[in-house]
Amino acid sequence: MTSIAPAQYSTTQPRLNLPFIIGASSVGTLIEWYDFYLYGVLALFFSKHFFAPSIDPNLAFILSLFVFWTGFLVRPFGAIVFGHLGDLIGRKFTFMLTLLLMGAATFVVGLLPGYETIGVLAPILLVAMRVLQGLALGGEYGGAATYIAEHCRAKRCSAIGAGACRS
Repeated sequence: MTSIAPAQYSTTQPRLNLPFIIGASSVGTLIEWYDFYLYGVLALFFSKHFFAPSIDPNLAFILSLFVFWTGFLVRPFGAIVFGHLGDLIGRKFTFMLTLLLMGAATFVVGLLPGYETIGVLAPILLVAMRVLQGLALGGEYGGAATYIAEHCRAKRCSAIGAGACRS
């Protein structure tokens, strides 16, 4: 296995403005966390519309919180999958892919019919969208931090270690 020394690839690409990269990564992370946070705020709404009306409202709310939990549960897998993709095809593309995946999953949640319309399929589809959101958030969060670290200069990288940065 051959390795590429940092000096071989750091001079071939033009360096973007670091404050711009930090700002873009921060905005992307903010958008993803906001989408993720919305479910938590609306958990009571989801409990009423996506679970059987015949069950106890408290149980429906707890089930809705379990659906919220599934997004957190799959975050490490998103970091693994999208971290690997970032290594293969680039962090910038992977970052945009996670934003698109989160936005699409959130949009689909807004279009989902409730339990009264499609029955037990409603909470199943809701869980599937939460899994996609969790995967996207797991991949985006670590990818944004890595993308920033890859673009910083050695003199600005004292917090993460100069060895991790390209000069």
